[in-house]
Amino acid sequence: MPYRQAHWYVGAVLFVIVAGFWFSYFTAASVPLAFHVHALSASAWLLLLIVQHLAIHRRQNGLHRQLGWASFALFPLMILGFVMIINVSAQGFAKGASPFSVYLGPSFGTGMALAIAAYLTLFFQALRHRRNVHLHAGYMLATPLILFESPFSRVMAMFAPWLNIIGSSGPQEVLDTIALSDGIAVLFAIGLYARNRRHGTPWLVAAGFMAVQAIVMWYAPFVPSLRPAFAAYAALPLGLTAAIGIASGAAAGWLGWRAGKRPRRIAQPA
Repeated sequence: MPYRQAHWYVGAVLFVIVAGFWFSYFTAASVPLAFHVHALSASAWLLLLIVQHLAIHRRQNGLHRQLGWASFALFPLMILGFVMIINVSAQGFAKGASPFSVYLGPSFGTGMALAIAAYLTLFFQALRHRRNVHLHAGYMLATPLILFESPFSRVMAMFAPWLNIIGSSGPQEVLDTIALSDGIAVLFAIGLYARNRRHGTPWLVAAGFMAVQAIVMWYAPFVPSLRPAFAAYAALPLGLTAAIGIASGAAAGWLGWRAGKRPRRIAQPA
């Protein structure tokens, strides 16, 4: 089986998430509901990957399969969590909650939208290629990389500001750390692709999304047209955006499962 040590890699991403959000979420007195949905669903996804990986390598195929079925329910909830975070940013931007929210809102919104697109693509492809163990494992294990930039950018800002080689000032400094975190994840993904180019497509796909995310988020404050677009999004009913998020996650699972079915054999005439 490929990626025998992958549970350590997924566990490292989970550790970075806890470290990055320790002060703003895990020890915070009060946070919006969206943060709970996002944190719990994303953490559950990582734990599911760890247990699935250990199960298949210990030949517990039944457990691996059961957790695979569970992913069909968990994945739409994770997409919902992303959408709810976008909604929090959009509401703060529309209300002018702070200069920080106004400046960074469109960047956060577009960045999260790209993260959702990455997750939908990777999960669809994982199910589509579920009969190819290398591609299936690669696409599933590429999903934690999409979560990496947000917590690691916070770790960088709090504990290793010297890593910010871009050196912007003001709120743009936040986007520096995000771009650099994405850059680190891109290099990691390209390294995995280089080790096994035959089955490395999942890592190239993830690297492409993260590279685009880094560029788009950093330049978003300098694109005036994004501000009215994000304000228009903020005016949408929260229930509508949440429903779209859940539906898109469910559709990715259903379409991926359908795409991965064996083709029916046409009976030959006697």
